[in-house]
Amino acid sequence: MRGLRASFALALALAVPASGQAPPRLPFESNGAVTARNGIDEAVFARLKRLGVEPARLCSDAVFLRRAYLDVIGTVPTPEEARAFLDDPSPSKRSALVDRLLERDEFADYWAMKWGDVLRVKSEFPVNLWPNAVQAYHHWIRTSLRENLPYDRFARALLTSSGSNFRVGPVNFYRAAEGHEPKAIAASVALVFMGARLAAWAPERQAQMAAFFSQVGYKATSEWKEEIVFFDADKGAKGSALPDGTTVRLAASDDPREAFASWLVSPKNPWFARAEVNRVWFWLVGRGVVHEADDIRPDNPPSNPELLAFLEREFVASRFDVKALYRLILNSTTYQLSSIPAKATPEAEANFAHAIVRPIDAEVLVDAVCQITGTTEQYQSAIPEPFTFIPPDQRSIALADGSIRSTFLETFGRPPRDTGLLSERNSKPSAAQRLYLLNSGDIQRKLQQGPKIQALLQAPGNPRQVVENIYLAVLSRFPTDGELKAVTAYGQAAGANRRQVAIDLAWALLNSAEFRFRH
Repeated sequence: MRGLRASFALALALAVPASGQAPPRLPFESNGAVTARNGIDEAVFARLKRLGVEPARLCSDAVFLRRAYLDVIGTVPTPEEARAFLDDPSPSKRSALVDRLLERDEFADYWAMKWGDVLRVKSEFPVNLWPNAVQAYHHWIRTSLRENLPYDRFARALLTSSGSNFRVGPVNFYRAAEGHEPKAIAASVALVFMGARLAAWAPERQAQMAAFFSQVGYKATSEWKEEIVFFDADKGAKGSALPDGTTVRLAASDDPREAFASWLVSPKNPWFARAEVNRVWFWLVGRGVVHEADDIRPDNPPSNPELLAFLEREFVASRFDVKALYRLILNSTTYQLSSIPAKATPEAEANFAHAIVRPIDAEVLVDAVCQITGTTEQYQSAIPEPFTFIPPDQRSIALADGSIRSTFLETFGRPPRDTGLLSERNSKPSAAQRLYLLNSGDIQRKLQQGPKIQALLQAPGNPRQVVENIYLAVLSRFPTDGELKAVTAYGQAAGANRRQVAIDLAWALLNSAEFRFRH
């Protein structure tokens, strides 16, 4: 039976029309016009024209639906949501979907997860925040994202807050740095807010940057693991030079963190807006305009300087409105291109001529499996309850603590949050991942016993409706005629009952590249 299952999965993969057949190559492309909608597209298409690179076609509605859900809220659509969107004839339904997704609770959950990687939100070694501090930190990050706190105010709060790390969430930025010494703090500041690696700077410049954090004090309390972060005036004020060379003189009562933050978030700052728009572009598109996205330096130029400059200007003009930045990117034609390139070359990918195919985040993938089947994930932690109690219906994207683990998350490349580097998230597929989805007893139990998948299998209607519901649940699209024929042929060959055929179909789709990857 296992061999027949494998043949079924192969037959489904071959049922989708291949590259080069009559357009559009359903179900992944549409025949819409590839025209510029905003300054992003003007910069990208002008660059492609100079290079002689043809852009891909527009993606289909089904691809856009799934891509937007995954990129904006880290969640796959329900069958009902998918069907409603695909049946909607409105020409503005894509932009309307973007607006709805940006207001959903899952937006704050998912982006707090992404920022948790950057800010090293973790209880255990090597960060050692302890769960009380993790909860305070994560709550502040999530609330800031939900309320769309302007990015300059978000950064200023992280850089200048003082108080208990159990009660004042943003002070944990200083607790989560790789060390309490000024140079270690400066390295974290440069990486997070300037997209720069401090270690690559000249020693004198490193020392000048570190001086702004030389008066950060730490004081223990009677509560275990609690620490007060404060401006320690007794360490003495020091004059120093900002990264752009400007000299700053401070009085003894002046907190140098305030001076640095004011310089950093200025609209005229050459690093602040650039680092954030490049990181958001990387998160949404899969590759930074400067690659790698947190390694901005003079000898690592952007692939499209005009695009990066446009994103910077728009971000500053919006007064650092993060959701406005997301909306700008998501509504661009560039974001909505198909992942099927007109011609597959490294140059085309580096210049955003097509969508970049990339694995789904581990947390998003396990949540998708649980949502489709109606099951939950089992988590573990070395820290005892009640500090790490996880409710049974907890979604992985909403986990506050990077120390909370599961077999699935470890297998599929969840980052350990040890460095804050974007590259720490391991996106490379592995044999262990393939074997887990193919043979894991956990996956089999979810399919055999999950209440939601069972409800799909038992829903009234003819066999075609059951197949459509499974496709909508797993891939967010309707099956092609070729896929319907493959399912019918499998049912006849297997001689199995309708329920078993449907479970095998769901298993095959969960193991497909179309499910496991953003595309």
